Amino acid sequence: MRVLVTGGVRSGKSRHAESLLAAHDRVVYVAPGPTTAEDPDPDWAARLAAHRARRPAGWTTVETRDLAGALRAADAPVLVDCLGTWLTGVLDERGLWESPSTEVAAAVDELLDGAAAALAEVPDVVLVTNEVGLGVVPAHRSGRLFRDLLGTVNQCLAAACDEVHLVVAGRVLRL
Repeated sequence: MRVLVTGGVRSGKSRHAESLLAAHDRVVYVAPGPTTAEDPDPDWAARLAAHRARRPAGWTTVETRDLAGALRAADAPVLVDCLGTWLTGVLDERGLWESPSTEVAAAVDELLDGAAAALAEVPDVVLVTNEVGLGVVPAHRSGRLFRDLLGTVNQCLAAACDEVHLVVAGRVLRL
């Protein structure tokens, strides 16, 4: 089972993703967020703590931006939450926000190739992402860049998944 779960902010997509893997005793929860020892983000740390508090004890958390590496290293079903956070972290880490769009797209394509290949090797994985096609995006360069890149990420990884679930107001539509 490879599922991409998409929806808006606070739509219930993370809870739905967790429910898809609830029957497993062990799950690797990949948190590709901004928390680092050098530059801690208290909001991200609080988000992870809230997720840990509601998950079964057998679930382990891996914080990394190396999505392909995390998928390949997993020895249990995987939940990646969230691809939007992964993308912004990669753009920050590589200093790509102000780069030419073609350079940014090439870097994201390279990362996606690795992630899609690794995804094919994992039998049970659920990816969580924001649906940017329906969301309000700031009308400036970085807002458009994020929307366009995350749309590409979503399309690429949806193609590598068996199912796509859209979550709106806690309701799930299987596409």
